[in-house]
Amino acid sequence: MPVVALVGGQWGDEGKGKVIDSLAAKAHMVVRYAGGDNAGHTTVNPHGTFRLHLIPSGIFYHDVRCVIGNGVVVNPAVLLREIAELRERGVDTRNLVVSDRAHLIMPYHTLLDKLEEQRRGQGAIGTTQRGIGPAFVDKVARTGLRVGDLLNATVFRSRLEEVMEQKNALLTSLYRHPAISVDDVYKQYMDFGAQLRWHITDTLPLIHDSIARGETVMLEGAQGALLDTDFGTYPYVTSSSPLAGSATLGSGIGPTLIDRVMGVFKAYATRVGSGPMPTELKDDMGDFIREKAGEYGATTGRPRRCGWFDGVGGKFSVRINGMTEVALTHLDIFDGFESIKICTGYMVDGNFTTDFPTRVETVARCEPVYEELPGWEERTEDISDFRQLPVNARNYVATISRLIGCNVSLLSMGPKREQMIEVPS
Repeated sequence: MPVVALVGGQWGDEGKGKVIDSLAAKAHMVVRYAGGDNAGHTTVNPHGTFRLHLIPSGIFYHDVRCVIGNGVVVNPAVLLREIAELRERGVDTRNLVVSDRAHLIMPYHTLLDKLEEQRRGQGAIGTTQRGIGPAFVDKVARTGLRVGDLLNATVFRSRLEEVMEQKNALLTSLYRHPAISVDDVYKQYMDFGAQLRWHITDTLPLIHDSIARGETVMLEGAQGALLDTDFGTYPYVTSSSPLAGSATLGSGIGPTLIDRVMGVFKAYATRVGSGPMPTELKDDMGDFIREKAGEYGATTGRPRRCGWFDGVGGKFSVRINGMTEVALTHLDIFDGFESIKICTGYMVDGNFTTDFPTRVETVARCEPVYEELPGWEERTEDISDFRQLPVNARNYVATISRLIGCNVSLLSMGPKREQMIEVPS
């Protein structure tokens, strides 16, 4: 598997961290290509249980080069804290590099994120309030500061002064908030630069050299396809593109170099924050799934909204990502269920559709049409061969493959690295 893009197929939190951690055993490089520390990838391996927010999930293999790509926005304080926590627990981080082209999250970004969410009141987007959106706004507005700027004090100071004049005017006039000290921010970020300087580099030659040698390179996405700024439930979306197409932009390689696109889906659906979710269960069943699966955000701790698998959203996600295969996680959560529902279409204003709507107002009016499948009593958590799964579990997997138009190639049951089985083609 020379170059594999791994993307979330739903609203994020699908278990990408575990899938990457498992597949990275055969990889030479893992590149995180989008998002920021609003993502939380949980992995359980011989080192323990970890929740990574910026560092690629291949970091637990000492011979895998881990790259934070140019498409990521980086909060240096969070990155340094994550590095320190890994080192304290015996994980070697010397193979970690950060693109000098990646943009920085600055103190005014996190502050503006919080103030704007407060201003929106009931109409809040439901961001993690970590400055991700404002940092991407500055990137597009050409007022951002980049990781490589930390290595040049004169350049950094000059750009910081120019940007903070604007940001302080915004803080004081619109939000009635005290201005931020330029000197304090400058000193803090120069210290960050001194600590990170051995990790900062031009990552483009490293990635292309690895590909040229025929090595396996994994491109690790963040969030999920239904949170994409163009194709998700706008405006209740994330601030960068989680799609496979973004894997090329966020790592610096051309689309023809990607050999496989693996989508990661949960066996059910979850969502954090605001925005419509057609199959959401606002009843005891939704609460039961949440508690059994421990569905609380790895980054914020917020309870996730839970629902049945959405085949309409899944098919849409397969299409816009060009998925070649799917990893299905958390199948074991349905152990002991008498029956399981799966969404096969929507009723919208009296019409049946299997197409995911464009407008968020339309998605909010969608009523899911379900197919009910028989469940299974057996435990699946320790099964290591697909053929040993209960017949009804295999049928559920086959139904998902049929609905979304893409074969399931991997199944995950349980949180551990080894609880992953291949599905025969």
